[in-house]
Amino acid sequence: MPNCSDSLTCGRAARCAVCDGRFGLVRYYSCRAPLCSKKCVDRFRDRRASDRNWLPWRQPASDQATRNRARAL
Repeated sequence: MPNCSDSLTCGRAARCAVCDGRFGLVRYYSCRAPLCSKKCVDRFRDRRASDRNWLPWRQPASDQATRNRARAL
């Protein structure tokens, strides 16, 4: 007879990584995150894209520092 220490998901139902909803007949995956629908897949991809895009405002400052170092040499 298995006990709770044997399984990782004991007492916890699997849920969607975006909306915390239950899974239907089809389960989608994006970057190993289980998702319940195409809508959640789109929301997950949009969130990851926005996470990557918050940094470009800092890139010109680093480019400027590189240019200043090149001029000093």
